[in-house]
Amino acid sequence: MQPTELAHGLFRVLESGDAALAEEVVGTEFTNRESAVSPAACALPGPAGVLASSAWMRSAFADLHFSVLGVAHNDNQVWVRLMMQGRHTGPFVRYRNGELDQAIPPTGRQIDFEQIHVLTLAENKVVHHEAVRDDITMLGQLSVFPPTPSAGLRMLAWKVTGRAERAAREITARAAQAAATVGRQTV
Repeated sequence: MQPTELAHGLFRVLESGDAALAEEVVGTEFTNRESAVSPAACALPGPAGVLASSAWMRSAFADLHFSVLGVAHNDNQVWVRLMMQGRHTGPFVRYRNGELDQAIPPTGRQIDFEQIHVLTLAENKVVHHEAVRDDITMLGQLSVFPPTPSAGLRMLAWKVTGRAERAAREITARAAQAAATVGRQTV
């Protein structure tokens, strides 16, 4: 595959959770610098970590889509400018050191915000990912930053009632299950 095809393939994996495509475009030594705010399985090397990241994002955002605005590359890196889009239909759980940091209850709102991704390539696969994301815009679209009183109260209620912790456990399990699908595609 050409570098731009690998980049498009990686984002199709994130949109779909396609394990066969993940093994086709992601190297076994793949690392994701952005996994620090994700469930632990997202930090796994190779396709497993990418599939876990896909499950994590798709659990929060229905109709997840990455609209590519521009791509540039050299021999071993691809830079992708895109818009992340979807509808916030599930809890969006952020982690710190593998533990629940923040759970944003579903709002039903659309997200549409810009990101730039830097992908490192080796042996015709994506082997490293890092991103510059406009998370402030996304959090604003979800009424979390700056927090509206109703959004703040909903997040507090989720924390106090244990719903945030339950959501974090469920999403952590989903990500781990997705990671475990590597190598188990049906023919």
